[in-house]
Amino acid sequence: MDSLITAAARSLAAGDPLGALNRIALRDDAPALALRGIAMAQLGDLARAKALVRSAARAFGQREAVARARCVVAEAEIALASRDLGWPAKRLDAARATLDAHGDRVNAEYARYLEVRRLLLIGRLDDAERALALLDPTPLPPASRAAYELVTAGIAIRRIRTETARTALARARRAAERAGIPALAAEIESVALDLAAPAARLITRGEERLVGLAEVETLLESSALVVDACRYAVRDAHTVVPLSTRPVLFALARALGEAWPGDAPRDVLLAQAFGAKFTDESHRARLRVEVGRLRAMLRPLAWVSATKRGFTIAPRRAHELVVLARPVEEEHAAVLALLADGEPWSSSALALALGTSQRTVQRALDMLAMEGKAQSVGRGRARRWMTPPVPGFTTTLLLPAPLPSE
Repeated sequence: MDSLITAAARSLAAGDPLGALNRIALRDDAPALALRGIAMAQLGDLARAKALVRSAARAFGQREAVARARCVVAEAEIALASRDLGWPAKRLDAARATLDAHGDRVNAEYARYLEVRRLLLIGRLDDAERALALLDPTPLPPASRAAYELVTAGIAIRRIRTETARTALARARRAAERAGIPALAAEIESVALDLAAPAARLITRGEERLVGLAEVETLLESSALVVDACRYAVRDAHTVVPLSTRPVLFALARALGEAWPGDAPRDVLLAQAFGAKFTDESHRARLRVEVGRLRAMLRPLAWVSATKRGFTIAPRRAHELVVLARPVEEEHAAVLALLADGEPWSSSALALALGTSQRTVQRALDMLAMEGKAQSVGRGRARRWMTPPVPGFTTTLLLPAPLPSE
């Protein structure tokens, strides 16, 4: 490897893409193409970066297996940055196997780290944790070690384990200081701000207030009965009753929880559960049926009883009942939560992350665009959506992730 390539690689490792381009911008040999692609990725021109890295992989040829595998890893990272979550993961697995076979542990472990990041983005936390457990961060350079700790913190935040997240962020800061890359340090501080920002609204006894993630964790570990409108479940410290597939039952549970320790009138329950603007005997009959179903599902946690004007809920073991709601509630909050990371998302990537159809996501994006809450760039397959983050609020509890059961 000649001196200009070596110097350009060192500039990229230090987070100086312009310094790298000054040395190799006019070269079109395979190593220079690869480094130019990485430099363009660092500058934010992801489409050009992807084209350059692919050209480098072709230029290396079949005999340069390790170099081609490194190009695949670089392309996978560019795909993640552009939120191309449908990028074929099998290519990354094959590249990692090649790097492992040739003794390139640093890039092999980095390939595994990219897979963990992808799993985290699409909400597959169990798979992400298993993949992270297989990753050995020891050979990683400081910049990659900081990225590894950021992923560790991201999983901990979504699992609502604040102390684990803080410890990982502290390790990430130390690694970023050794790397000396300002952009990496800024990303770590952004995650730290998210961890400290309000994560939910706590509603109890007719009052509500914003709470941080640490208080949410304490609440979920307490003896209180929690109607969780962030994860659509009712739970106490020992039992979880998921209601994400029973929206009518959850709407009834939330209305009862917000009315506790009093009762919720029948017209309020009908409006929240069925959207009924007027009531007749058929509505009241349906309400009795749905309340009976809710009573059966919540039997391990609470009693649901009829009163003269409606229904009331009473915890079996807990002495306190609270409702945990999103800090900002609207129809398309889940889409906004993903867009709030500031990165450009395709509608297909959003559908994959949310576990829904692309058409459903597209309708939500069109509605958000009409309201001025989202905007698109590009056309056709290159179309991407983004929105500035909501200032002062974390999106942690809006992300698609299962509620911890213990």
